[in-house]
Amino acid sequence: MTTEISTAMIRELRDKTGAGIMDAKRALEEAQGDTSKAEELLREKGLASAAKRSGRATSEGVVESYIHSGGRIGAMVQLNCETDFVARTDDFKDLAKNLAMQVAAMSPRYVDRESVDEDAGDVSDEELLMEQDYIREPGTKISDLVSQLSAKTGENVNIGRFSRFELGQ
Repeated sequence: MTTEISTAMIRELRDKTGAGIMDAKRALEEAQGDTSKAEELLREKGLASAAKRSGRATSEGVVESYIHSGGRIGAMVQLNCETDFVARTDDFKDLAKNLAMQVAAMSPRYVDRESVDEDAGDVSDEELLMEQDYIREPGTKISDLVSQLSAKTGENVNIGRFSRFELGQ
């Protein structure tokens, strides 16, 4: 017995995930109309295709800053993507702003394991921005947010670098 997939179901799934019309329809068909199962299928597919894109050049993007109230702590983040078109989207800009806030709040030292100096010694996950839990959504890692945006935009998205400033340090 097959479930009839309505345009309202497809629209709802697209609004939640940012997936294309046909991708949303196929996921709903495969999940037999179960929206949450279809979301999971799209997430898996998106993460798999994000991994394929990871080698592509990211020469566009934004540099975003955040200054905490009181002006004693600030951060700047460089978020990269493949095209200027994606860099200008609200989703991209929002992620860059949230990453700058994350850096100001959580004081990471490195972007990821690959960016750690050989002589740095033992580095914990809390010191790696990509491994930190997102301050606005505990349980979601920063790497998940970057992968989700990559899946939604269809482009390679990565954090180039960041700096954190604090008075008295």
